[in-house]
Amino acid sequence: MMLEEEPLLSVGILTSKVIKFELYGDFSVTGLKDNFSGVYSAEVQDNKIICKSSKHQITLDDRVEFIPADPISESFLLRDVIIGKKFHWERKEKQRFIYSLVLQKTGNEIVAINHIPLERYLTSVISSEMSAKSSIELLKAQAVIARSWVLAQIEHSKKISDEEEHESSVEFNDELIKWYDREDHKLFDVCSDDHCQRFQGVTKIISEAAFNAIEQTSGVVLLSSGEVCDTRYSKCCGGITESFENVWEPVRHNYLTSIVDYKYEPENFNLDFSDELNSEKWIRGNPNSFCNTSDRVILSHILVDYDRETKDFFRWKVEYTQDEISSLVNENSRIDFGHIIDLIPVERGDSARIVKLKIVGTKKTLTIGKELEIRRVLSKSHLYSSAFVVKKSGMNIPEKFILYGAGWGHGVGLCQIGAAVMAEKGYNFDEILLHYFKNSELKKIY
Repeated sequence: MMLEEEPLLSVGILTSKVIKFELYGDFSVTGLKDNFSGVYSAEVQDNKIICKSSKHQITLDDRVEFIPADPISESFLLRDVIIGKKFHWERKEKQRFIYSLVLQKTGNEIVAINHIPLERYLTSVISSEMSAKSSIELLKAQAVIARSWVLAQIEHSKKISDEEEHESSVEFNDELIKWYDREDHKLFDVCSDDHCQRFQGVTKIISEAAFNAIEQTSGVVLLSSGEVCDTRYSKCCGGITESFENVWEPVRHNYLTSIVDYKYEPENFNLDFSDELNSEKWIRGNPNSFCNTSDRVILSHILVDYDRETKDFFRWKVEYTQDEISSLVNENSRIDFGHIIDLIPVERGDSARIVKLKIVGTKKTLTIGKELEIRRVLSKSHLYSSAFVVKKSGMNIPEKFILYGAGWGHGVGLCQIGAAVMAEKGYNFDEILLHYFKNSELKKIY
């Protein structure tokens, strides 16, 4: 795959009935004579977009684009941008962006979209996904996978838009298997939160190293069989990465297969996780792994401020009372299981992440999956991962459930904490990438 020039992206930032924004500099709107700056609000009235400030009121049918005279020095600010949506650290921020602001009507709401060249977008992504103070080799690795991922998603969207139906769940009488992938966004290429890639404009500190990482890898992607790789990544694999098909659609990608996150195979562990004894020993063990680190300096580079609220991600423990677990499961699944009697792993993936979990209740028994659905049902936000074993206390109806777990996230592709440790140990960005993405090659495509 080769491109003639750097692509222009449309990134969905915020959807709301009222969009509050500020224009810093001189912005124009095609077809209008005035220049625009200052504080504005936008909402839908009588099926039209109304933008108001103390000086102006603009009325347009479906869409308006504010174009800066200088896309780098001038900027716009959006208020009440939600980050970490549906995660345990969800919050609102005001965020500043460069290049164009597009407001698009969708029903009775408005979507704020940033039109921005891909490389400028990536400079923010690698500073939002991790600290811009990270080592240059880690930032270069993150730049390549962020670039590859977004280009692969655009290609994927083109393909699935041609299909009449895109399967994302399988339901039987006693099984409900769902997987959650990036939605086929109709109004923009990608969103700005964890659901796609964190993109927080120029709000985050962007270091000279971040600019250098983008410049030194400009146009470079991972390819497999001539196509851009769908380069997934998560915070911490827990010692072994997971295979793509165990988390999302049942399609095997030879560059997203499971690998041990270390220089050699772990000693004294059997990695056949179809045996629950092997799974328990692994999850409750302490194997050598790149991502098995408590180095505060490394973690401060890979974990941005709100990520550091998460502790003990390599191995963790969660306890629930019967009231807590039954309330969580019944509310999150919208199914009345009654009291929860048991949580039984039915199928595990290559990293010991549970792919199918049988929930046994006093009123209903059902097997659910895949990993994100399991994490969603068993937590107020998202359980750290689905690699866990269950211990119960109590007789017929357990009084307490204890979940011992491993890793943080889906575990597919690059392990960010493992990659950070590799960079600190002197590995180059290409060595890091080819460790996590087997059967792939690096190539500059524009």
